Amino acid sequence: VQLQASGGGLVQAGDSLRLSCAASGLTGSRATMGWFRQAPGKEREFVSASFRGTNTYYRDSVKGRFTISRDNAKNTVYLLMNSLKPEDTAVYYCAADPNRILSELRVATYKYWGQGTLVTVSS
Repeated sequence: VQLQASGGGLVQAGDSLRLSCAASGLTGSRATMGWFRQAPGKEREFVSASFRGTNTYYRDSVKGRFTISRDNAKNTVYLLMNSLKPEDTAVYYCAADPNRILSELRVATYKYWGQGTLVTVSS
């Protein structure tokens, strides 16, 4: 399984970006796919996830601003980020796990990881 993340960039506060993560070798719509981020000097943190293709989850600080979606036909998950803030600056990683359980949704121990895409939000 390979995950290829893209869509990062340098934007101003208030702007929007859409990240994409294309998964190859991952069949079916039941895998949990998520986004994590890691800012310099900080631990990797949960951002959002689509749990087994059903419910979606977000960290509190991005609720109402970020939206996760997936196109199962393309094996791709997206993260639409609106109203970006400087504190959203980080490397964003997509992750996938066919057997993730709900209680571990926010833990950065997913089986497969993409290479990361940098999002920089200037004030």
